[in-house]
Amino acid sequence: MTNRGTVLVIEDEAAIVDLIRLYFEQEGFRVLHAGDGESGLRAVRERNPRAVILDLGLPGIDGIEVCRRIRAASDLPVIMLTARDEDVDKIVGLEIGADDYVTKPFSPRELVARVRAVLRRAEGPPRAPVVLEVSGWEIDGGRRQVRPPEGDPVRPTAREFELLWCLAENHGLVLSRSQILQSVWGYDYFGETRTVDVHIRQLRKKLPGIPIETVWGVGYRMVD
Repeated sequence: MTNRGTVLVIEDEAAIVDLIRLYFEQEGFRVLHAGDGESGLRAVRERNPRAVILDLGLPGIDGIEVCRRIRAASDLPVIMLTARDEDVDKIVGLEIGADDYVTKPFSPRELVARVRAVLRRAEGPPRAPVVLEVSGWEIDGGRRQVRPPEGDPVRPTAREFELLWCLAENHGLVLSRSQILQSVWGYDYFGETRTVDVHIRQLRKKLPGIPIETVWGVGYRMVD
């Protein structure tokens, strides 16, 4: 069987861990488990997983803080699990740098699909060394970084960069949220189009002044 590397599951419910382990091992992944935030952070440092599946409601250090600490140190792909279905929890999870989220109860096959899609984006072949320029902003496809008109380069997360590249390649064109989801998320997305809004807000926060325009009732476009 193909060895697809290690996925770390930080989750305190044994039944959920067993279910995840079953499906991911069938797909060729090795599954590590941590039952709380502290041991999860230690496993990230010591075991170097390819991706993390992270429960929001952990004992001790909760999933939000764990994600924040992971993201402060690396671009390791993180998929949040949450039993809460309020938008605020999902949005907070994404704003701190999670690449995606799944609401419990979830389909194990869906979770596998999301992890594989995130890994394709994060670890896929590098883009050709093309630099797109929009209004003085340089979007470097080879280095996967952004240089504002003034200041140092910024390196967004893998998903944020793909979103930015999508808008820059189509600059001047209005893209609907559904079009963006199809292009950037790269598979049959099960979530909400609100996810696009959250990532756009994150880009604007990381890249103040980035020329992304909201077209109300439709979507977004990159403007000159």
